[in-house]
Amino acid sequence: MFDLGLKGKAAIVTGGSDGLGRATARRLAAEGTRVAICGRREDHLREAAAALSQETGGEVLPIRADVASGADCEALVAAAVAAFGGLDIVVNDAGTSAAFGLECLDDVAWAADFELKVMGAVRLCRLAAPHFRARGGGAIVNASIGGGKAPPARQLPTSVMRAAGLNLTKSLAQELAADNIRVNAVCIGLIKSAQCERRASGAELDAVYAEMGKKVPLGRVGEAEDYADLVAFLVSSRARYITGTAVNIDGGLCAVL
Repeated sequence: MFDLGLKGKAAIVTGGSDGLGRATARRLAAEGTRVAICGRREDHLREAAAALSQETGGEVLPIRADVASGADCEALVAAAVAAFGGLDIVVNDAGTSAAFGLECLDDVAWAADFELKVMGAVRLCRLAAPHFRARGGGAIVNASIGGGKAPPARQLPTSVMRAAGLNLTKSLAQELAADNIRVNAVCIGLIKSAQCERRASGAELDAVYAEMGKKVPLGRVGEAEDYADLVAFLVSSRARYITGTAVNIDGGLCAVL
């Protein structure tokens, strides 16, 4: 078996009760990582944690938190550290896709997206850094999209916020490298997710995914597990010389490296 060296590590996965975050939490827990997941719906979060624990045999801790709230972020990190005795990994997965034209968005919408996608990641990174140093290092993965590198029309405000997240990733990788803290991003393309399922609006989901897959050079939509496998690698000791990069996971869809 390919050992990622994640057994006994402690992780926080934001947005871990659904979709890509849930797949990531499952993958890490299966590797023996102790995982705290957060979300805004407490009942759903607890159900997800229980299911993940049963599926993997690992420890999955549900902590209700909204990463757009500074107080919630502080409570999240404090609870995870208290439960696990420290922290090694943060995966900033929380965030919903918002794709609109310029004149469809007011200041309130822009500010809300900024708090969720940019400041949520900033807060978790800032709060986690001292705990990483205490353990001799750590790893952060920030979820992004290809549009953060090459934005199409009418993908606001998400493309702007994800571009900020890529800048944050590179900056923190430079700043924190001396402390053996690695920071990378994953640029997601068309991947099966809870958001896609909600948007299908009763349509046959397989048909929706098949149509989406026509846009992808590899001819299919990605699986949540594809993303989770990449994240698990990036936070593992196998990727110990990788930091400050943004990896596209999109079947070749993004126009830039």
